[in-house]
Amino acid sequence: MKIVVTGSLGNISKPLTQELVEKGHTVTVVSRKAERIAAIEAIGATAAIGTMQDVTFLANTFKGADIVYVMEAFGAAGEFFNKELDFMESINIIARSYKQAIEESGVKKVIHLSSIGAHSNKGNGILAFHFNVENILKELPGDISIKFMRPVGFYNNLFGFIPVIKSEGVIISNYGGTFKKPWVSPFDIATVIAEEMEKPFDGRTFRYIASEEIASDDIAKILGEAIGKPDLKWLVVSNEQILENLLTIGMNPDVAKGFVEMQASQQSGILYEDYFRNKPTLGKVKVADFAKDFATKFKEQ
Repeated sequence: MKIVVTGSLGNISKPLTQELVEKGHTVTVVSRKAERIAAIEAIGATAAIGTMQDVTFLANTFKGADIVYVMEAFGAAGEFFNKELDFMESINIIARSYKQAIEESGVKKVIHLSSIGAHSNKGNGILAFHFNVENILKELPGDISIKFMRPVGFYNNLFGFIPVIKSEGVIISNYGGTFKKPWVSPFDIATVIAEEMEKPFDGRTFRYIASEEIASDDIAKILGEAIGKPDLKWLVVSNEQILENLLTIGMNPDVAKGFVEMQASQQSGILYEDYFRNKPTLGKVKVADFAKDFATKFKEQ
């Protein structure tokens, strides 16, 4: 099949592209950076250089594809610190660009990288943008089939705790404890997406993706042992304290509030209600596997 993958060579798009190429598919990878062309071609894919906001570019790139894989992303993580940023509207603009480009290109099969939390626009904080995007894409004509992939929290997000582990000797968040929450590896996400691309494709469906269900206290123990800190603890603090910390480092206030509310919904369990109603088969990559990468990153920082 001819498949277009957005997301450049990111945590999901790179292993997804590698797997699709290995399976014999013809893959075009969308990237905004021309310097990524060589790396994309080295995998065996074709590069298309442009932005997610450029409808004409997207439509031309999507034309003739059997399936397009679309996801939303910012140009740089630093944009979360842009005080003028309207986060929700920025994402909506990308979603509307995809919608228009899909219609203009004639593509009939779409895989969208959504997220846990996309089932609702309330109580899930910043993840509400996935609800908005799913509903924008659902406005596409009925003959365009869409699979919404809803991964849970990424293991890679745990890298964000490295600075506080080094400075305070603990993990600090407004969620934690002994409740088993689902986590996922980008590699398992890529595998599931590649699998879904080769299945019958009709209508509008969704699938949650997870690798392991594990308590935060157990994650701290596993990561602590990997980095030579076997007594590492996961400390739960108030929403207010986390919000104050994010604002102190200069994060956009709306984005900061969205992150805090999202994490609070993890602690209350609200975020996982729909997940447990539609629980998936768990993937192969476990926290113990990820801990090796965490230890390497810990030493580098």
